[in-house]
Order: sequence, then C-alpha cells, then structure tokens
Amino acid sequence: MSSSNRLKQITHHLTTNMTELGSISIFKEVPQAPPDAIFHLTAQYKADTNPNKINIGVGAFRTEELKPYILPVVKKAKAILHNDETLDHEYLPIAGTKSFTNAAVRLILGENSPAIKENRFAGVQTISGTGANHTGAMFLSHFYHKSKKCYISNPTWANHRSIFSLVGFEVEEYPYWNPETRGLNYEGLLQTMRTAPEGSIFVLHACAHNPTGVDPTRDQWKGIADVMREKNHFPFFDCAYQGFASGDLDNDAWAVRYFVEQGFELFVCQSFAKNFGLYGERAGNLTIVAKSPEDANRVLSQIEKLQRAEISNPPAFGSRIVDIVLNDKALYQEWTENLKYMSHRIIEMRKALHHHLVELKTPGTWNHITDQIGMFSFTGLKTPQVKVLREKYHIYLTDNGRISMAGVSSTNVAYLAKAIDDVVRHVSV
Repeated sequence: MSSSNRLKQITHHLTTNMTELGSISIFKEVPQAPPDAIFHLTAQYKADTNPNKINIGVGAFRTEELKPYILPVVKKAKAILHNDETLDHEYLPIAGTKSFTNAAVRLILGENSPAIKENRFAGVQTISGTGANHTGAMFLSHFYHKSKKCYISNPTWANHRSIFSLVGFEVEEYPYWNPETRGLNYEGLLQTMRTAPEGSIFVLHACAHNPTGVDPTRDQWKGIADVMREKNHFPFFDCAYQGFASGDLDNDAWAVRYFVEQGFELFVCQSFAKNFGLYGERAGNLTIVAKSPEDANRVLSQIEKLQRAEISNPPAFGSRIVDIVLNDKALYQEWTENLKYMSHRIIEMRKALHHHLVELKTPGTWNHITDQIGMFSFTGLKTPQVKVLREKYHIYLTDNGRISMAGVSSTNVAYLAKAIDDVVRHVSV
C-alpha cells in the first residue's frame, strides 16, 4: 500500500472514531427527573382556561381578590432603601448582616431568652428557610457524631427528606398525622422518639405544620421535650410561619423558646418568605443555640466556612427589608398588624369552608379544617378524589389532599365546597 493510501486510511479511521465519539453524549444515562409537584401544579393551573379554576396548591398568600399581597410595611421599607444614598451593592459578610441576624435571633428566641442573655447563640443569614435547612444539615453532616439518623414527620414538607439525604443522613419518618382523628398521632410520635437511636436528629415544625396544619398542644410539646431529653436527641426546628400562623409572633415561637429554656442545644431554620411576603427574595436565617459562647462561635466559624464554599455571600435586598422592619419600633408594630390581617383572612376562610361543608351535610366530620392552623389544611381527601377535583372542577391541589387556604376566597369557597361534597359522595377510594 502506498504511503498516500495508508495516510488516507488512517485519516478515515480517526474521523470515523471522532464522529462516533461525538454522537454519544456523556449525559446519555442521566434519567429524567419528575417535575416538582407544586410548580408543575401551578403550570397546569396557568394553562387552564376554565373561568372557574382554583389554585389551592401553591403556598403563597393571596388577598380576597386572589392577588399577590405586598405588605404595606414592606413597601415602606423599600422606599427607605430606595432613598438611602449610602447603600451600595458590595458583598455582605459571609454570615450576613449582623443587625439582620441578631434581629432574626431575637424574633424567634425572644428578647429575654437565656441563650441571648448568656450570649450562647449565633445567627447565619441563609437563602430563605430552604437554605437554612441545607446549611444546618450540611454542618451536622460534618460535625455531629452522635447519630447519622435524621427523623422527619410523616407527612412532611418534601424538601426535608431531600436535604438531609443529599448530605448523607439516613432519613427515617416519625408518625405525625392520624387519619382516623385527622389530628396528631402523638403516641406514635413519642414511641418513635423512644425507640430511635440515642442522639438522633428530629426535624420539628415550630408552628403551622406543613402539610397538615396540625400542631402539638403546649402540654404535648412538653412531653416531646421530655422524651427528647431522655434520649439525648437533637432538635432541628423549621419555622416558616412565625406570626403568620396565629397572628401572634410570641405564640408561634413558644415551642422553640420552651426547648431553649429547658437547656437544649438546637438549630432553628427561619424563613421570611411567608410572614414578609418576600417569596422570591429568599431571606432566611439559621439560629444556633449552644451551651456556651465559645461553642456558638466555633459552630459559626465552621458554618461560615461551609457557606463560603457554597454561596460565598447571602443576597442583600430581602434581608435589608427585614432588617429595617425588625429594628424600627414603628415599622415592627405595623408589621404585626399586617400579620394579623393575613392570619385573620386564612382563619376566616377556614370557617367559611367548614360552614359550607356542614351546610351541604358532606359525609364525614370537618372540624379539622378549623382546628388546624396556618396556610395549609390537610383535608383527608384521597388521590382519586383529588384527580376528579382537578379534571372535573378545575381545582388544583396536591395529590395528598393538602389545600392552601390562601387560594380560597368568598368568591370561590361555595364552589370549592360543592366540589368536595361531590367527590366525597361519589368517588370511591
């Protein structure tokens, strides 16, 4: 074979191999992930052209006219920011603005908290409550050595499992919802705590449990604390609805404050999405309570190191709004009134839905709708019934029967009740 033919053959071989290599993606074996349930539900709702459609899936407050609500106090804080010529767009400190994190800690722990008085706390600004959960979980995955088991409630906010699983914890569930009473499975919860390995992490909803809207009573919280102390478990509180649940900031923080008074070390994840209406601004805080100031400072130093690698610095805009309001007496007072308006509207819609279902004599008991608290109500509806609500009535809610009371108004509550009455009577489960 001549040298020129040999060269042609080699060139053809290389070209063929390169073509074959280029035609096969290195991502070929990556499976398609299912769409996020809530955001997919919202997309379906938006695409629906039926004039009677209702979106009771998304957890965002709506006015009586079903419009997004910008808190009046937030508008005032934004105006203050707009007119502050000293502000710039420089990086925030890694752990966030100190005036913001200290105010967030005071909000959840209370001015007279022993942890604050003894200076054995720290605060880290996070990417809303989700970021606080992740940051806290990431720290514990590196430095918590008592147990690698994390317990989340059943049912719970879906991200809890994902967050703790992704950082290496073995995630188990503790019973929470009792379908028979449509309330708290208190004994089942305690039994799981008693049998869990000593030093396990338990994720607890501080108030307005998502998705059930069922909270322990104060006496039940005391019982939970007793068992957790006996087993040396670590309380990991998630608080997304302080002030939004009952309209009372102190009432909604009671469980966290009780645990601190009982001497627990703990984490509290705080979100300002719901109670400030800052959903897209991602303002959150991770509050750390330790045994001593030295312990708190060491934890903070390691969390700063983790945060530097992940997000470098937290975003400024939303936290500046919260910072202004929490540190101004007049604006703070106005904020509490805004919270009362939001929580009151939710409570009134619970009463209205319950009234219509009772009036229709819908089979079953419906007291749980008014007994539950916060944005969500766990109706007890089953997946086949939810499917009919969506397809026949254009009512969009999650498959587990959770409804966002924020999507209910005086204009659609009667329609919603009649649809629920229909599926309860006629859809077999």
